[in-house]
Amino acid sequence: MNSVSDIILTTGMIDADNQPGQIYWHAGQNGQLSELVTLSERLFSLNVPFSVISVQSDVKLGLGGSIYLDDNIDNDNSYQHLAFVPKQTIQALGNKQFCQDYNIKYPYMTGAMANGIASVELVEAIAKADMLASFGAAGLSLVEVEKAIQRLQAAIPDKSFCFNLIHSPNEKGHEDAIVDLYLRYGIDLVEASAYMKLTLPVVRYRVKGIHKDIQGNIIVPNRIIAKASRVELASKWFSPPPEKLLKELLAQGAITNEEAELAKKIPMAQDLTVEADSGGHTDNRPAITLLPTMLALRDQIQSQYNYTHELRVGAAGGIATPASALGAFAMGAAYIVTGTVNQACKESGSSDIVREMLANTGQADVTMAPAVDMFEMGVKLQVLKRGSMFAMRGNKLYNLYKKYSSIDEIPSVDRANLEKTIFKMTLEDVWQKTHEFFSERDPVQVEKAKNDQKHKMALIFRWYLGLSSRWANAGVADRQVDYQVWCGPAMGAFNEWTRDTFLATTDRRDVVTVAINIMFGAAVLSRANSILKQGVELAGELIQYQPMQLDTIEKYLTE
Repeated sequence: MNSVSDIILTTGMIDADNQPGQIYWHAGQNGQLSELVTLSERLFSLNVPFSVISVQSDVKLGLGGSIYLDDNIDNDNSYQHLAFVPKQTIQALGNKQFCQDYNIKYPYMTGAMANGIASVELVEAIAKADMLASFGAAGLSLVEVEKAIQRLQAAIPDKSFCFNLIHSPNEKGHEDAIVDLYLRYGIDLVEASAYMKLTLPVVRYRVKGIHKDIQGNIIVPNRIIAKASRVELASKWFSPPPEKLLKELLAQGAITNEEAELAKKIPMAQDLTVEADSGGHTDNRPAITLLPTMLALRDQIQSQYNYTHELRVGAAGGIATPASALGAFAMGAAYIVTGTVNQACKESGSSDIVREMLANTGQADVTMAPAVDMFEMGVKLQVLKRGSMFAMRGNKLYNLYKKYSSIDEIPSVDRANLEKTIFKMTLEDVWQKTHEFFSERDPVQVEKAKNDQKHKMALIFRWYLGLSSRWANAGVADRQVDYQVWCGPAMGAFNEWTRDTFLATTDRRDVVTVAINIMFGAAVLSRANSILKQGVELAGELIQYQPMQLDTIEKYLTE
């Protein structure tokens, strides 16, 4: 950028002749003029407001001074005012109360990626940076989840974090056991995901321990940040617990009469994350239409129930750059949630092989494949297709499941192909391993398989679907072609944004650096947009933001 014209253009606002009714900037005693080439620096200094002004048909920046309307100005220290850029805190991008309620600094959350991909290390790093993270408990055993709870409670006892609670229609006993575990350890915040309806375990978690304080205020110990992409489900999360489920819990002795009565006055979840086109479980909904719909629903239900604490809506799915984050906040999101991009960071529970695969991902390198936890229901999730045959093989298994009633009905040619290319062992051997797994985790599944051959076939096929993500996490080299890597198009956008920067390589990607750059960048872009909205056009390079090192960002934040 060698001249002013390379940096900024205007839309006819600059006029050498002062016109009546125009706005002026007056330097006064404390005002300073600076050259336009410092505009990037000024945009980065979020806490310092400034003006864009016209000085003898040239464009400069004004610091300090005063702005006023004057029809008859004649002062050598006064100049035509083009735009004012107020200070912009990162906290103000979203809902400040969200940050206060969860004792965090920024309205930013990392979502729970199953099988511990959202690892203890990831949660700890984000929590220490005073943001919110959810541990990926889905798919893990009770023992593994318990160890994660113990580690995090010991490592960050004074920080906020949450654990995932996932809908498990095929393992209802496991969902109940996870809730028992959370209640026993005092895990008072969960991220509820993949629910298609409310269940007894999630209602029990929310309701347990509700009471009134001495002032008569309802105290709800256990909080839920729910995920949803459908209005009908979002309505259930924003509404009080269903009376039918409360009665069942009462009959079981799982809750008290007081808890059941007080539950009628609170929402199942005060915070709802609108999940758009994300990796993993997704309906591939476009955020630009989904988020406004959910915001309108929020207002409608808040008006209906008049809750003491207002409902909030966050945004997830497709968010991996400052521009996408700012877009979500501009539409009214109280907070944002990132996912796949964190899997590409060194703290994730994934492998270096997967991180490298993600670093080479484009926005079109994703597809849909069967979900292991809801295989029989035909539910699909979004995965990486570049460098993996998992989606193709998973869909083949589902088509065979739909077509045949048992393993024995599968034609011998197809069966031989399955054993050679997908399972790499006989189906009898797969069943033995599956039998051993469910005998320990959920014996009901084994009993059901004895009397239902189609269910037995589903369990055998789920063996591949379940292990494919674990192979990816462990970096099993001879199974790379079968890796199940949950991934949305946001990963491609992140790679495009970070190309030719220090974040382009996997060894430099850490979750805090990524998070701070997304949020800081969103605030910078917000300031740049404020200039555009006042009729001043910026050159293209100034309405973009490239990643910076954390110490550099910290310098700007403390100015």
